[in-house]
Amino acid sequence: MSPLNIKKGSSSHSAYELRDPNGVLIESHTLAILVDNESGVLARVIGLFSGRGYNIESLTVAEVDHARHMSRITVVTTGTPGVIEQIKAQLARIVPVHEVHDLTVEGPSVQRELALVKVAGKGEARIEALRLAEIFRANVVDSTLQSFVFEMTGTSEKIDAFADLMRPLGLVEIARTGVAALSRGA
Repeated sequence: MSPLNIKKGSSSHSAYELRDPNGVLIESHTLAILVDNESGVLARVIGLFSGRGYNIESLTVAEVDHARHMSRITVVTTGTPGVIEQIKAQLARIVPVHEVHDLTVEGPSVQRELALVKVAGKGEARIEALRLAEIFRANVVDSTLQSFVFEMTGTSEKIDAFADLMRPLGLVEIARTGVAALSRGA
């Protein structure tokens, strides 16, 4: 695998830009793939990624149309613009795939993730964890004398920020759903 060059960037999304060895910018894209809900389809889609060495940062799958037996696979992946176009073209050729949408380039979209965050602590750390949870609009869904489990939804960046703040306060475990996304508008 080739090394990546990391350069300080001026992007509002990140303090750094990733580039491939040729200097081409590596981008993150959210793909929404409408497929037949049948055995083996997910394996074929994921096999395309693994067989060609493409990375998957997030993956969610659910049936979205019971009557037509259709599922939606949402994948967040990274690559150069050329690699992203190659991924979309190869996905579109898989027989049970009906539609491939690149939500990153098709216009504004709404992206959210659900996380369950377990934090153990006593005294001031416990109080601070509750205060930060309120700021982040995280809900307490389980509480014992030793720990809390918080539930929160938001962007992946929001969940990352919450987890980073909980680490010194006693973060024990985190479970994340992966990104669910829809394009905005009609």
